[in-house]
Parts: sequence; C-alpha cells; structure tokens
Amino acid sequence: MTCSDCPIRHRAVCAKCDSSELELLEDIKYYRSFTAGQTVMWAGDHMDFVASVVSGVATLTQTMEDGRTQMVGLLLPSDFVGRPGRGAAAYTVTAASDLKMCCFRRKPFEQMINTTPHIAHRLLEMTLDELDAAREWMLVLGRKTAREKIASLLSIIARRDAMLGETPPGKALKLELPLTREAMADYLGLTLETVSRQISALKRDGVIVLTGKRIVTVPDMDRLLQEAGDDSDGGMLS
Repeated sequence: MTCSDCPIRHRAVCAKCDSSELELLEDIKYYRSFTAGQTVMWAGDHMDFVASVVSGVATLTQTMEDGRTQMVGLLLPSDFVGRPGRGAAAYTVTAASDLKMCCFRRKPFEQMINTTPHIAHRLLEMTLDELDAAREWMLVLGRKTAREKIASLLSIIARRDAMLGETPPGKALKLELPLTREAMADYLGLTLETVSRQISALKRDGVIVLTGKRIVTVPDMDRLLQEAGDDSDGGMLS
C-alpha cells in the first residue's frame, strides 16, 4: 500500500507531510497485521518501532502487581502507537479486532522528528488530542450514568468513523463495535449485565439500531450525543 492509497492518510502522523517527506517515510515503514486477541506488545517490552493504526481497533491495558488488569484506552484508526524517545512500551497493546498497523523503525523516525517540522507538529497535535480525550474519559468514568457511558463510547467510535470519511455527511452512521460486551464492561467500569441492559434500552428507544451483537446503526448522531450528555458540537450540556 502506498501512502496516497492509505485510508488514514489525512488523519495520521504523516497528514501534513509533502511528497518528499512521504518518500522518506516510505523508506522506513513496513506493515504488520494482527488477529483479534493477539498481543501486539507487552508493557515493558523493548520497542524498535512506532506505528499508526490503519484499520481495526486495539486496547491499551495496564496490570497491577496483584494481577488485576484495567483497560485504560482504545486505539482507533489513525491513532499513534509508541512514544519517540522511549525504548519500552508503557502499556500492553492487544488487538481487539483484526488489526493492521503502519510501522516505522523507531530510530530513523526519531531522527525525522528532528529534521521534519511537519511530522513533529502533527505528533504534537495528536498528543494534545490524546490528552483531551483522556480528560474527557475521566469525566465519562467519574460522573456519567451507565446509559451515558454506553452512549459516550458509541459516539466516540461513530465520530471517528465519520472523520475518516467512511460515512457520507447527513447519512445514518453504521459501525461495527470493536469490543465485546465483556470488554466494554471492563473499559467502562460496569457489569456485563448493565452493559447489555443499557444497549437494549438504547435500541428500544430508537437511539441505535442493532443488527446482531456487533453492528450498530446510529440514525441521528445528535440524539446519540444528547444521550451521552453532549450537545451536537461536542461540548457538555449545561
């Protein structure tokens, strides 16, 4: 796959690169694929690459000394994996669905950051976006009701699909849930029964249309955002 054919081209770390910079990235990139459930890296592993998620979803987890594990984040298409300047992985990364990643050899990529302002600037933007997302998720976990938590997670996935251009503007959003209900419960701090009950309630109230267990259609994104406690521009409702 060439950069010009990449589905995340205008959202990934290379979004601002010109043709000459893309050629430099071509020399240090390679693709890796993982099946659902496969570990991409363990926390503490030496990392000889950084990467962008091209397709699929991965989870970030952290394990405590007593063995308890907490899911602390999701990696969606165009998200960046790894930290330049750090040789070890901070979290365990696991493919939640079949996953494809565009990987860059870490040392040459770190050198490009120093010589290619477009990459450095885009990486800073993505880091700040990640910080905003983490703060938003603190609100989701700490203050929102179970129904709002489910709606928030669905809206995050749906908005990412829309940003990647997978759904025409004004059309109902159709997405495949990247997580099992068990994983959603773990991520949201809910029980499996509560997750199932709230998804059924959102379906019954017409907020979502559910096909099987994993295919979700959102007829009205504004309605879903309201259920999540957000307004249509992404700010919090007063």
